[in-house]
Formats: sequence, structure tokens, C-alpha cells
Amino acid sequence: MNETINILVADDERAIREGCHRVLTSGGYKVLAAENGRLALDILSQNAVDILLLDLKMPVMGGEEVLEIVRKQYAHIPVIIITGHGTVDTAVACMKKGAYDFITKPFQIDPFLLIIGRAAEKRRLEEKARLFEEESAKNLYDLSLEKSRLRTIINCMGNGVMVTNRNLEMVLHNPALARLLEIPGKIENPVPVHEIVGHRPLVQTLEKITCGDSGEKEAVIQEISAGNNVLRAISAPLFGPDGQVVGTVSVLENISAFKQLDQMKSDFVNMVAHELRSPLVSMRQLNSVLLEGLVGALEEKQRDFIGRGTKKIDALLDLIKDLLDVAKIEAGQFRQHKVLTDIGRILDEIVTLMRPRAEEQGVELALACENLPPVQADPKSLEEVFGNLISNAVNYSPDGGKVRVNARGLGEYIEVSVEDAGVGISPEELPKIFDKFYRIKHPKTRKVVGTGLGLAIVKGAVEAHHGTIDVKSVLNQGTTFRVLLPIQ
Repeated sequence: MNETINILVADDERAIREGCHRVLTSGGYKVLAAENGRLALDILSQNAVDILLLDLKMPVMGGEEVLEIVRKQYAHIPVIIITGHGTVDTAVACMKKGAYDFITKPFQIDPFLLIIGRAAEKRRLEEKARLFEEESAKNLYDLSLEKSRLRTIINCMGNGVMVTNRNLEMVLHNPALARLLEIPGKIENPVPVHEIVGHRPLVQTLEKITCGDSGEKEAVIQEISAGNNVLRAISAPLFGPDGQVVGTVSVLENISAFKQLDQMKSDFVNMVAHELRSPLVSMRQLNSVLLEGLVGALEEKQRDFIGRGTKKIDALLDLIKDLLDVAKIEAGQFRQHKVLTDIGRILDEIVTLMRPRAEEQGVELALACENLPPVQADPKSLEEVFGNLISNAVNYSPDGGKVRVNARGLGEYIEVSVEDAGVGISPEELPKIFDKFYRIKHPKTRKVVGTGLGLAIVKGAVEAHHGTIDVKSVLNQGTTFRVLLPIQ
């Protein structure tokens, strides 16, 4: 609202109009004047007026008639009646009809300004209240619109959405949730979540999140079964203004089709591997019979060709083995037979076996072990892990150098690091090296034969031992792989 108050003086006496104009403008008010009721109404229709000083006795149209029209069309304008001593009773009657106050002629300036000031303050307060009401109505409309928009989005989602309060009652959900959980009929919120979700581990997760016992503020992901569906549930806490957990939100996605595809892939890999391995093993046995001379002597060239073929068969058999290992890891069927294992002995055997090949490439292979207690582990699995890492370190050191294998006890863990001074790995390739079938691209290592499955198997085997593996590398300077394995 404009801070300047506009006052309309409607009086047929010129002296009254001029006197009001002089007194009010000196007080900071803006004054309009009308000599009769009709002209006053015309001014009201064309100007924003905040206060009306209205004389009762005027030509053309009197004050009482004007008051009646103003109360209907301009109810927000305070009307102050100007009256003589003989019409005080009429002024009081006008106040009963809606006039704000009245003043009598002749005016005394101080009481006159006091009445005008009260009317101006009333007008200001009413205008502020109106603006506040409009803003509140707008906020409520925006809130309602946003709520409606949010509900429309949630209801149209293909994934199920479930919101619970701190009492673990479901207070919001969408139709997809009932469809995924195979719940017939309509769900009336709020309802205890355990009556909706039959999967106890998910309910326990929501309980931990609500109690703040999850230990993390990020989402918890788990798979649940609901009838014929396999669902992936992503649950996270909801925080109030004070930062306290006030509930949870869960998004459920149907991954049944992905599970079926994954099973089909595993079945296909197993079938293909079996169908390939059997004839390859037979071919290798036949080649071995030929190389041993059991069917007659072979010339040197014949032995060379058969030997090359045997190496190719061995490479294919290794590939089939790696494919099966990867499939088992992804399916969670990578079985291990853990016993007390001496990692130092395993590393010593691997280094001794690989040292001749390393020397052929001009690579010095060194092993250092310190304070190595036995660990519960699968020896064959660890042989594959460290054999793969050490073999890679030698292969990716085409210009010679030194490969250091260090193993030591670190309290509850054993640390094994394999460090080389080879070609290194570029920063953009570093995050991809544990991906299946990914191989580092470097001009000096084009002749290195491999499938890109080795490091994927290494990572799966280490994690199956509840350990971790990380890598640091600088391009053209070298790479270090570090494996941490828990002793217990």
C-alpha cells in the first residue's frame, strides 16, 4: 500500500473544503475535494481514496444517500461524517449504518487531526491485513498446487513409493506400491507398515532408520520378495527442520525381469562353457598323444604346429574358466573352502614360478614378507588373486625394471602390495580396470594376451574374503595394487 493517505472532502461549503485542504496537506495527506454527493461518487470511481469526509447536508445528493452507496461499493473506506450541532443525532444514526466517526462544525484542529489519524491507521492496518490475506491465500494455493502436482507425479510413477512416519505407519503411497506388493483392495493411510510389507528384513531396516540406528544418513538398498515379484527397495530417512529423523521414504522397483535375464545369462554361459570345454579337452588330449609320439614319430615342424595348437587350446580353456568364475561371482555362487592359510608360502611359490619368465623380459621380481600370521582363506582363490596381480605387473613392464611384492601384518589385517615400474594407467582408465573385458590400451602392451576378466575375478575373490583392493598409478611411471585381507 502507498504510505500517502488520500482523503476526499465532500462538503458544499468552500471554506470547509479549503480549510480541510490546508490542515490535512500540512499533515502529509493528499486531499481531493467535491462540492456535492454526485461529484464525490464520480471522484471515488476514478481515484483511490482512503478516507471520506462527508457532509450530511449537500445539494444534488446528500450525505446519507452517498453513505449508503459507499457502504455497498466502497466498504473498505472509513467515512467520517461532517455535521453541525443540529444534526448530531443524524450523525450518530449514520455511524450505526457504517460510518467510522463524526466531527462537528466548527472544527478544532487537534481533535480533527486525531480522528483523521485514527481513521488513517485503521485504513493502513486493514490494507496490511488484506495483503497478508492475499499472500496467505496465494501461498495456500501454491502449496495445494505443489501438493497436487507431487501427488500426480508419484501416482504416475512405475516404481512403488512408500512414506512412513516416526511411528512406522505408512502415511503416503502410490498405486504402484499396492500393485508391486500384490495387495488387493484400497489401502487407507495411516496403517502400520508391517501390515503392508511382509518382508521382515525391510521392516527391520525401516525401524533402524527411524530410530537413527542405521549409522548412515544415506539410502539402504536391499532385495525383497513379494509374491511372484523380486523387488529392489531403496530406503532413506526423512529429516525434520531440527535435523531429527521424522520418518522414512522407500522406493520399490520390480527387478524380476532382470533377475530372469541374469539367470538366463548364467545358464547360457554354463551351457556354452560346458559344450566348449568338453571338445577342447578332448582335442588337447589328442594333441598330447601326438606330441608324446604314441602314434608315431613327428617331424620338428609337425611338433611345432601341434604345440602351437595346444597353447591356443589352453588359452581357450583359461577363458572358459574365467567366464565361469565371473558368472559364479555375479550369481553369488563363488564357493570357497577356507582353511588356515600361509600367505607368505603362497606368494613365495608364485614368485618362484614366475621369476624365470620375468628374467626373460629383464624384470627383477622381489618378495619381502614381514610378520605374517595365518589367515582363514581359500588357498586356491588367493593363488589366483596374487598370481594374476604379479603376472600383470610383469607383463606390463615391457622395458624391464623391478616388480616388488610386499606382505606384512597390520593388526587385524594383512596387507599385500604389488608394485611395478611399468607403463602405468591413465587417470581416465583407472576407474574402469575392474570392469569385465576391459583392457588397458597402451602401445607397448599390445602383445600382452588376455581376456580382460582377470581383475574382475580378483576383485570378486578379494571381496568374497571380506577384503578390499585398491590401485594407485601414474602413467609411464608404474602401478601399485594393494590388497587388505582380514586375519579372522
